Amino acid sequence: MDLEHQDVKYLPGVGPKRAQLLADELQIRTLHDLLYTFPYKHIDRSRLYYIHELTADMPYVQVRGQILSFDTEGEGRKRRLVAHFTDGQGIIDLVWFNGIKYVMSVYKTRTDYIVFGRPSAFNGRINIAHPDVEPADSLRLNAMGLQPYYTTTEKMKRAGLNSRSLEHFTATLLERLDPLPETLPEYLVSSLHLVSLDEALRHIHYPTCAEDLRKARFRLKFEELFYIQLNIIRYARDRRQKYRSYVFSRVGELFHEFYGKKLPFELTGAQKRVIREIRHDMGSGRQMNRLLQGDVGSGKTLVALMSMLIALDNGYQACIMAPTEILAEQHYATFQSLLAGLPVRVELLTGTVKGRRRQCVLDGLETGGVQVLVGTHAVLEDTVRFKSLGMVVIDEQHRFGVAQRARLWSKNDNPPHVLVMTATPIPRTLAMTLYGDLDVSVIDELPPGRKPIQTLHQFDNRRESLYRGIRSQLDEGRQAYVVYPLIKESEKMDIKNLEDGYEQLCRDLPEYKISRVHGKMKPAEKEAEMQDFISGKTQILVATTVIEVGVNVPNASVMVIENAERFGLAQLHQLRGRVGRGADQSYCILVTKYQLSADTRKRIQIMTETNDGFEIAEADLKLRGPGDLEGTQQSGVAFTLRLADLARDGQLVQLAREMAGKVLDDDPHCAAAKNEILWRQFNKLKKDWVDWSAIS
Repeated sequence: MDLEHQDVKYLPGVGPKRAQLLADELQIRTLHDLLYTFPYKHIDRSRLYYIHELTADMPYVQVRGQILSFDTEGEGRKRRLVAHFTDGQGIIDLVWFNGIKYVMSVYKTRTDYIVFGRPSAFNGRINIAHPDVEPADSLRLNAMGLQPYYTTTEKMKRAGLNSRSLEHFTATLLERLDPLPETLPEYLVSSLHLVSLDEALRHIHYPTCAEDLRKARFRLKFEELFYIQLNIIRYARDRRQKYRSYVFSRVGELFHEFYGKKLPFELTGAQKRVIREIRHDMGSGRQMNRLLQGDVGSGKTLVALMSMLIALDNGYQACIMAPTEILAEQHYATFQSLLAGLPVRVELLTGTVKGRRRQCVLDGLETGGVQVLVGTHAVLEDTVRFKSLGMVVIDEQHRFGVAQRARLWSKNDNPPHVLVMTATPIPRTLAMTLYGDLDVSVIDELPPGRKPIQTLHQFDNRRESLYRGIRSQLDEGRQAYVVYPLIKESEKMDIKNLEDGYEQLCRDLPEYKISRVHGKMKPAEKEAEMQDFISGKTQILVATTVIEVGVNVPNASVMVIENAERFGLAQLHQLRGRVGRGADQSYCILVTKYQLSADTRKRIQIMTETNDGFEIAEADLKLRGPGDLEGTQQSGVAFTLRLADLARDGQLVQLAREMAGKVLDDDPHCAAAKNEILWRQFNKLKKDWVDWSAIS
C-alpha cells in the first residue's frame, strides 16, 4: 500500500467530504498523514468503577449500568437533558447541554450501557457531562486497553468528526496494513534496543499496556530527532569543507591600540575566551559561523567591535546590522565614542539616512573609505556595495529572516565571516536543534562593578507604596521605565493600558517629566520621545515592549512592568535587562493583580529568585514549550516536531546528536552498504526540508 500517495478519501468510512475536512483542519491528506497523526493522550479503558467509588476530582472513569429516567431542565439556551443512571449500588446524573433530540432518540431506559467520562459535582451530586455512552455488549473492555484520544477542531465536531471517528479511521488503516518496512539500519535498532517501526506505529495508536506505549514513543521520538540532527551535522561539516573564507592572519595596530589605550574597562574572563574563539575561527581559513550568546549587559557589543577591528587590521571592511533604528543609532554612537582618535571611519545607514549623506556613505563603502558600517535592514538594499566585506555581525538575529541574511551574505564573492549575537539565552536542547550547525560562544559573566538587579513582586492595589519607591530613585537623579502590555483599553482584557497609565502617572507624579513611546507612533515622534529620555530631559519613560531590545540608558535604575502576568519569562527578563546597566543598584518591580494562576505565580517566583538568563530560558521552555520551530529556520532545517518535545526530551536530543555524529564519522561519504536504509529515508525526508545550510 502506497501510504504517501494514496488519498485518505479512499479509506472506508472517510469519503470526499470528510477527507476535505481532515485536510483543511488537520492537514491529513494521505494515509501516511493519518498514520503519523498521533494521539495526544491515552486513557485506560480496561477498568470499571462502581458509582459509590466516584469522586469529583477523578480524571476519567467508566461505569456499567442502566438509565432509569430522563428529565429536561431549564428553557431555551439554558435547557439541558439529565439522565439518571444506576449500577444497582448508586445513582449519578448524565448531563447533555446540546444534541438533546439525538440523545433521547438513541439511548433507552432499562438497557445495559457503559458510560465513560470525567466526573464532577453539582448540588452535592456526582454527574458526568457529555459522556461517551455505548451498549455494554458492544465493548470488550480488556481488549480496549489504553484508548487513544486525537486532537479535533470545533468545525470537525460540528460535522460529526470527533476523536472516536479518527480512532475508527486509524484502526481501519492498521487492519489493512502489511508490516511496515524499517527506516533505521538494523545495527542502530539493536544497539539502542528500539522496537521496530511497524510495532512502534501500531502501539503509538493502540498500546495494550503502558510499557508498549513508552517503547513506541521512545522509538518514534528518537527517529524524529535523529534525522533532524543528521541533517544539521552533515550540512555543518559540508559547509566547513566547502566554504573557505578570508584568512585574518594578523592582529594588528588597530586592535592593539584599542586594547591598550581605548578599552573602557578590563575585559571579563568570558569576553577574553570568546575573542580567542573568534580569532581562531577567522584565522583558520574556513568561514566563521558563530553564535554569540550573552545575557543583557554582558558586553557582547564590545566583543563584536574588537572582532571587527581584526577584520580592519587585515584590510577588510566590517558591518553590524541591528533590528531597529534606535539600536543601530546606539551602536553607532558607542562605536564613535570608543574609536575616537583611531583612524577608523564609521558610518550609519538606516531608512532615515537620505540624500547627500546617504550617497556619501554608499560611495565610501565602494571605495573602501568606510571601514565600519552600522545599519538596519537598509544595509540589504542592492545599492549598498562593499569594496571588501570581511566580517558581518548580526545583532538580535531572531529579528531577521533567513532570506534577508542571505542577501547580506551575497554582497561578496567570498562569504564574509559571520557573528550572530543574541541577548535571548537559548536553552541547550533548543540550541542543539535550531542552531546545531553554528559554533556557539557564551559570555556568562557580567562586567565588574555591576550589581545584580533586585526583582520585587507587588500587587496593583498598592500604588502608593510603588510610587514612593519610584520617587526615592528619581529624587536621587535616576530614571525609570514603566512598561504596559497594551496601548489602548481592551474590553476583553481587564488590564492597565498605556494611555490610562500615562495619564495616571502625570496626575500622581506631577513633579516629573514623562516620555511616552509605543509601536503605533510615527518613527520621528517615537525617536524624539526616546531621545528626551536618553538625554535625561524626561525622568520616566512610559512604553510598550518596543523598548525590549536596544535601549541603553545607564542612568535608569527602575523598571516597572505593569500586568507582568501577561508577559512570558523571556520577555520579562529582556525588559529587566534595560536597567542595571550602570554602577548603581537597580530594581525591577513586577506589578500584577492579586488572583494569579499557578503557572503565573511560578513565572513571577522564578523572576524574583534568579537573574540567570539561561536558568530562566530553561524554565520558560518547560512552561511554554518550544513554540513554532518551523518558522525559525536557523539551522538549515525547516521542520515540525510531531512527537518529540525539546523542553522535556533533552537527553534524547543529545543521544540523537551523538548517534548522528557517529554515523557520519563512520560513513562520511554516505555510501556504506549498512546505511542504505538510512540514506534512502534521509533523502525521502530531505525534500521537505529547506537548505539554508550556508546561512547563519
